[in-house]
Amino acid sequence: MPDARDVSPYDALLLLSFGGPEGPDDVVPFLENVTRGRGIPKERLKEVGQHYFLFGGVSPINDQNRALLDALRKDFADHGLDLPVYWGNRNWAPYLTDTLREMVRDGRRRILVLATSAYASYSGCRQYRENLADALAALEAEGLELPKVDKLRHYFNHPGFLEPMIDGVLRSLAELPEDVRDGAHLAFSTHSIPTAAADTSGPVEEHGDGGAYVKQHLDVAQQIADAVRERTGVDHPWQLVYQSRSGAPHIPWLEPDICDHLDERHAAGVPAVVVAPIGFVSDHMEVLYDLDTEARARAEELGLPMRRSATVGADPRFAAAIRELVTERAAAERGQDVTRCALGALGASHDLCPVGCCPARAPRPAAAGADSTYA
Repeated sequence: MPDARDVSPYDALLLLSFGGPEGPDDVVPFLENVTRGRGIPKERLKEVGQHYFLFGGVSPINDQNRALLDALRKDFADHGLDLPVYWGNRNWAPYLTDTLREMVRDGRRRILVLATSAYASYSGCRQYRENLADALAALEAEGLELPKVDKLRHYFNHPGFLEPMIDGVLRSLAELPEDVRDGAHLAFSTHSIPTAAADTSGPVEEHGDGGAYVKQHLDVAQQIADAVRERTGVDHPWQLVYQSRSGAPHIPWLEPDICDHLDERHAAGVPAVVVAPIGFVSDHMEVLYDLDTEARARAEELGLPMRRSATVGADPRFAAAIRELVTERAAAERGQDVTRCALGALGASHDLCPVGCCPARAPRPAAAGADSTYA
């Protein structure tokens, strides 16, 4: 068996996330970063930013990442892993390029990357790989020695990701009034994406109706529903639903929308709903606004009891799962046989994103994949 404390050849872990504003003055510049190249007027960005202004212009995602960093560092230290953990964002400070520069100057040469997205999709995987390539290109232009960068596999079906969500659904069910609890419907929610992006998510052989993105979410939802049934004796009906659509109205996106779904379930006579945001690692803005604000308001209008279960966040079981993924990947890089932990029907995801996986509409260089620009 591989040594559970041996992380060689890696000498650092990079937590790579989306980023978010940390005050009212940050909101429009942050949205300009997110929408760069799309030509969206500043006035329109101010309108979009109202979601953030409702919360004082602060996205919770950065504090969530700080908590996860603390949890990872504690778990690593408790288990004897000598692996420093850094943090870089796609769209706000600390920026990815700045963090990679810091890591290079600290002498880091083999870097593992943990993206705060558990599933296959362009925006949840390939785009992060493109961001890594952009950052490496910037460091190369500065004359710095480039590190070798690898990305941890998708962890949607790792028990350390699933178990906290199962517990969250169980807690939410227990919070419902007893007379509606057993009849409650489970709505498993994730970020809507264009159907064209969903259909081409994952390796080429998985492309098709919904691609790997939908297939992976359905697998997670089924596992949670099965676990709830086993632990409560109640078989709750469930459906995968979507939220946070942001594209042009004429472009097809994944449906049904969570609010439309609440309308439909209420009309069908469902007595209560538990909304489980399985597509999100933490309670960031799209969870707080789209679920806790908009969806909750719709449920209240309908008189439909609703509870929203917790995301994984900095749960110690998730931190332990990341440690296991790190040591698993390190052992594989050393040429050792490894047992890859994964639940459900789909098995463990690939270590190296293959050519054609989650393609962009316009091809761009990417790192940490079979088509990597940087070896």
